[in-house]
Amino acid sequence: MRTDSSPGTLPAREHLPAAPAGTPVLDVVIPVYNEEKDLQPCVRRLHEHLARTFPYAFRITIADNASTDTTPQVAARLAAEIPEVTTFRLEQKGRGRALRAVWSASDAPVLAYMDVDLSTDLNALLPLVAPLISGHSDLAIGSRLARSSRVVRGPKREFISRAYNLILRGSLQARFSDAQCGFKAIRRDVAQALLPLVEDTGWFFDTEMLVLAERAGLRIHEVPVDWVDDPDSTVHIVKTATDDLKGVWRVGRALATGSLPLDRLTRPFGDDPRDREIQDVPKGLARQLVGFCVVGGLSTLFYLLLYSGFRVFTGSQVANALALLVSAIANTAANRRLTFGVRGRGGAVRHQAQGLVVFGIGLALTSGSLAALGAATSDPAHSTELAVLIAANLAATVLRFLLFRAWVFPDRRDEQEPPAAVGTPDPRRDHGPRRGHGPRLDHAPLPQRPAERRYAPYDTTRFRAGDAADRTWRDATVRLQPVRPTDTDPRNAR
Repeated sequence: MRTDSSPGTLPAREHLPAAPAGTPVLDVVIPVYNEEKDLQPCVRRLHEHLARTFPYAFRITIADNASTDTTPQVAARLAAEIPEVTTFRLEQKGRGRALRAVWSASDAPVLAYMDVDLSTDLNALLPLVAPLISGHSDLAIGSRLARSSRVVRGPKREFISRAYNLILRGSLQARFSDAQCGFKAIRRDVAQALLPLVEDTGWFFDTEMLVLAERAGLRIHEVPVDWVDDPDSTVHIVKTATDDLKGVWRVGRALATGSLPLDRLTRPFGDDPRDREIQDVPKGLARQLVGFCVVGGLSTLFYLLLYSGFRVFTGSQVANALALLVSAIANTAANRRLTFGVRGRGGAVRHQAQGLVVFGIGLALTSGSLAALGAATSDPAHSTELAVLIAANLAATVLRFLLFRAWVFPDRRDEQEPPAAVGTPDPRRDHGPRRGHGPRLDHAPLPQRPAERRYAPYDTTRFRAGDAADRTWRDATVRLQPVRPTDTDPRNAR
């Protein structure tokens, strides 16, 4: 799995400013391979739709995947006739390879792609890219599986598509509904940071991109689409499905081992410059309890199996210690990742050491329970031993969760400036009592912004607009400036 260093933590999302005349805001890529018949009507139809409905400057890029027919000539003729059309030739096949090359070289702040058959109704294009232009979302996808989508296709493709998305949900915990629809968009700053982490160069490319983006906490917007299947599609279903399953296994293994630097894709909280010091939204106690209970239940089963196995050739105390030690290491690792959301290998040794201290407390509880059982009866039944251990483990589990939450995986925000107390007036918001409502009380369940002060202009990450292949991105081009007139209004406290 590729682990190249990406440019760093992403800046906060900002509304794209009005671009100068001639500078495209949207670059729509059409990857093609031997599409000499469909390419011209597709491009002309797409260009007509964008010219009629899209309120910003745009570009259509034809990405030729080593076609062997007259597709390159058709693409060159379209580029010569239509100013907004360009062509890009690759000597290797692979939709993912084409998208990576064109997206990395584009200077447009919003990048999209669609299949050449235009199966997706073009009326969904503006709703697809609008959340990216506004700064609300990082990626956007068309979904054929949303309730309000209207889809015309055969039962075979319907079954394969739904089965594939169920596999993604079950194995990679994906929450987006449709990974395979050829109708997606991404902000360029996100693409520059995300593409170096995506390894696939074929049909699994966009699925891998979506999974990594979702795991990194990026916002994915879904648009219901009207979609009509192309009966003449040249996609090889069996080979594509096999390659996709291999990709699912590869990505799942990389996520499980923490080998991907997904922390480089994090976004600051909020869009106000005073929100930059807020690191994250507090994690919900309910979610942590659910995750801890699931991990605890599986760990208990694992522990009981180990104890039963060790008990065959050793005494109860030794079998309990060995089983508890092995299961405690696995439990700490699982809770670290799944319950408390700690990613990467940083601090893993310290967390395991603290987990072993918690293990020692659990060992004292369970060993004490076994000792008490041995004092009560000289030859207890194996089922009685298991029942006593289960009861002792339940007590140890409650204590383990409290220690994990308060000591092993504490919320580091607690070490920062404490939030304002309930009822404390906010000088930026309160301007005296409101008529007829009495004094204002500000509850503070979420982190509070620091006191207002003057900030320098937004420090957004600079990315290069050209030279895609080497993926160094050293040159600065477009800087997205915030469109927030209220930020400079001295009468507005926000």
